[in-house]
Amino acid sequence: MKAVDAVAEILKREGVKYVFAYPNNPIIDAVARADLHPIIVRQERVGLHMADAYSRVNSGDPVGVFVMQHGPGAENAFGSVAQAYGDSVPLVIIPDGYPRAINNIPPNFNSFVNYRTITKWCEQVTLAESIPDALRRAFTQARNGRPRPALVEIPRDVFDEEVSEPLNYKPSIRTRIGPDPKSVSEVAEVLAGAKRLVIYAGQGVHYARAWKELQQLAELLGAPVTTSLPGKSAFPENHPLSLGTGGRSYPPAVRKFLGEADVIFGIGCSFSRTAYNIGMPKDKVIVQATVDPADLAKDVPIDHGLVGDAGLVLEALIPEVKERLGKAARNGTAVAKEIEGSRQAWLKQWEPKLTSGDTPLNPYRVIWDLLHTVDLAETIITHDAGSPRDQLSPFWRPVAPLSYLGWGKTTQLGYGLGLAMGAKVARPEKLCINVWGDAAIGMTGMDFETAVRERIPILSILLNNFSMAIELKVMRTATEKFRSTDISGNYAAMAQAFGGFGERVERPEEIVPAIKRGIAKTREGVPALLEFVTSQEVDISTGS
Repeated sequence: MKAVDAVAEILKREGVKYVFAYPNNPIIDAVARADLHPIIVRQERVGLHMADAYSRVNSGDPVGVFVMQHGPGAENAFGSVAQAYGDSVPLVIIPDGYPRAINNIPPNFNSFVNYRTITKWCEQVTLAESIPDALRRAFTQARNGRPRPALVEIPRDVFDEEVSEPLNYKPSIRTRIGPDPKSVSEVAEVLAGAKRLVIYAGQGVHYARAWKELQQLAELLGAPVTTSLPGKSAFPENHPLSLGTGGRSYPPAVRKFLGEADVIFGIGCSFSRTAYNIGMPKDKVIVQATVDPADLAKDVPIDHGLVGDAGLVLEALIPEVKERLGKAARNGTAVAKEIEGSRQAWLKQWEPKLTSGDTPLNPYRVIWDLLHTVDLAETIITHDAGSPRDQLSPFWRPVAPLSYLGWGKTTQLGYGLGLAMGAKVARPEKLCINVWGDAAIGMTGMDFETAVRERIPILSILLNNFSMAIELKVMRTATEKFRSTDISGNYAAMAQAFGGFGERVERPEEIVPAIKRGIAKTREGVPALLEFVTSQEVDISTGS
């Protein structure tokens, strides 16, 4: 068989149903011949964002796959692969390369050479017979250990060569790493002896699908739980022990409990220091459980460490903690009461913005009304960079796992649209929403047409304040002096022009009816974009 058809067959055996792509790459026609569904986007970055969300929502199985052409296609895709690498998302990326005679000659872009710093596994195939081995390695690396992108570059002229039949390919396996039993006993002693423990849950809980175990440990210890932004929805935020999420903005209970903790237990997290997480206070006993040894004490000094899949770590800890606590779990009633008191005081402080009757609309009013209109258990929501992230994450209370796709190690503007589309492809029964701003739509908005063309009925919530990056003081200063960040546009009309549903909303009393109309359109199979004309809100919740 032709090498390109061997690639399609291998993808099929790996459980791939959708291949996200931007022309041209011979694999696109091959997967269509193999009855897989190629989804063609307007630009490479959005296709990768879709594959990214597909992997996240599936907890890494199946893995999202993206293919692109050599040269400019591979160059344009670079930023989105870097995003996936920073956010620990498993992907398999298969660019074609320049023909072998010129593939390694500058200035021809060589993916194998250039992608090595932002992939977990990166190789170039030079013989067609090597394709099965190369793809086996890529899928195995993406599926095991710390999830990250794997790339296999196949030069264009290799696709037409023959691969021996029958194709000798076994699908990759997925296995888990377990913690050292001695370390488990030491950590169980620390957790059981803590006076004011806080559990900090990261994205590793999602990949391990360890949501029940996390809740079981929290209830056993009567310990409050906060999450990283990528870990958001790993713990139900309507649970009495939930503090909310510690992103760049956060409910005050997060900072309060972390500050007063004697022990902080990070599970499935890297504790990476970025501008988009809350950071760990000093002079605490820090316990870190991570699947990647390279993350141990990387950014935060730790006192105890566990290396392993978050689910296996929690399964090992729970009986050990029970043994030390005796028959009865700790009563978390007093902690829950303290959390709820903090939450109510915080909401009272923010109530004027959350229920504002002003025009232009306050973005917090839009988010608050959206929160109370959708069915949270049946919704998957994501944010974009900047204000949408910082305004949405503290107030949105997910109740089901993987119902909030948070991100932020790096912040590629326009990311949310592709995430919502990829989530909808993976979970067509869910209402999938992206919340973005008018700067983000300028980056990836043309791919709303992809949602229409591919019949991916997402609900897109656009907060239009007619300004770029209003949350950044330097940008506000530039605006005041030069008007250089003022932007405009009627994006509801754009959505209509693409064949989707578009509506511009300017009055508070129209917010909820418009959301209901948008949801109804998605149920009809039509992508909907609701454009809310908002004020240039700069306040975010930072614990006060």
